Amino acid sequence: MKYLTFAALALGLAAGTAHAESRLDTALERGSLLCSGHNGSFLGFAEVDDQGNWKGMDIDLCRGLAASLFGQADGNLEIVPISWAQRWPSLQSGDIDVVIKLSGWTQSRDTELNLSYSLPYFVGAFHVMSHADIGAESVADLDGGSICVSAGTSTERVLASYLEGNNIEAEVVVFESGDEVKTAYFNRRCDGLILFAPPLAATRATAEDPEAHVILPDVLGLEPESIIVPEGDPKWLDVQNWMLSSLWFAEINGITQANVDEIKANPGSAQIEKFLGVTPGYGERLGLSDDWAYNLIKEVGNYGEIFDRNIAEPYALPRGMNELYTNGGVFYPLTVD
Repeated sequence: MKYLTFAALALGLAAGTAHAESRLDTALERGSLLCSGHNGSFLGFAEVDDQGNWKGMDIDLCRGLAASLFGQADGNLEIVPISWAQRWPSLQSGDIDVVIKLSGWTQSRDTELNLSYSLPYFVGAFHVMSHADIGAESVADLDGGSICVSAGTSTERVLASYLEGNNIEAEVVVFESGDEVKTAYFNRRCDGLILFAPPLAATRATAEDPEAHVILPDVLGLEPESIIVPEGDPKWLDVQNWMLSSLWFAEINGITQANVDEIKANPGSAQIEKFLGVTPGYGERLGLSDDWAYNLIKEVGNYGEIFDRNIAEPYALPRGMNELYTNGGVFYPLTVD
């Protein structure tokens, strides 16, 4: 009998989860999107100036998501500054609706934290930067030294695993915020600094003397970055996946922020007509307006425009594997039907 009781309880919990309100409904009812920011600046992805103005690839994805929901981001988006360690508690508590914060898809997070992951929107490598006058040519040359890292990140685990796997005895010095870890490195609290490749290159480029720092060639790990929502909310997860797919679809079809109005007026194909909301169907299935993808592209442009604006142009970083598959990369749009 007790097994039947446990089974009935499990079914009841599952039913409760299935009928729980989606974060999509919560955001639409509120009239605004609560999206993750950063407790400082994370170059290329979430940067904030002295006036509190945000920019970066992750911020543009937040803006694009808000535009998809409400038609525009202005007045409908709140960027909530949080640390790396605050991401999961903030999402679970409802302080934010979604985590768009260069967060890696790892097995422990996937299986232990009740999180769901979108398609990856960025794939990159971890590297270590060192002071040039140390003379290090590889991470192994930092044996006996120290490496700065941000707390609560997969970067911390990647570094620990690499050091252990290569028998490198280096002190790992942990700091709470991205600004703290970079300041500590530049103040020579550490011999090395580990970051994801794009913000690491950006950090070097903005140093007082970039030539005083060298990015070591070792690839400590490769990680796909995804948008993260609570587990058991397929409606909200669908919106994230189709937003990303729409950014790639627009790019592969030459639809940009500048020409989206012109293409909407003369779509040229039934598929693009549906994509831009000229004919119905593309939004209704998701619980959005049919012109949501038009609003998305009008607000932030396609994926290539987002990448160029935030990463390639300011920091001279190539897209590499983050290109569309037609250019040798890993990204491709889902089918619009």
